[in-house]
Amino acid sequence: MKRLLFVSMWAAALLVAPLSGCTLGGAAAGGYVGHEATHGSTVGTVGGAVAGGIIGHELGK
Repeated sequence: MKRLLFVSMWAAALLVAPLSGCTLGGAAAGGYVGHEATHGSTVGTVGGAVAGGIIGHELGK
């Protein structure tokens, strides 16, 4: 069940990034997914935001 939730959150983050088309939207979505996936870990939140920002930047080009 946790794996399904984790995959679903990443899929949602990847879909939000192209729709927002910017680094900020991707970072926000990635930060949320990282926070939820790691149960509030600061490292997970920051890592997710960085990954989401990179994805949002690349897809926004």
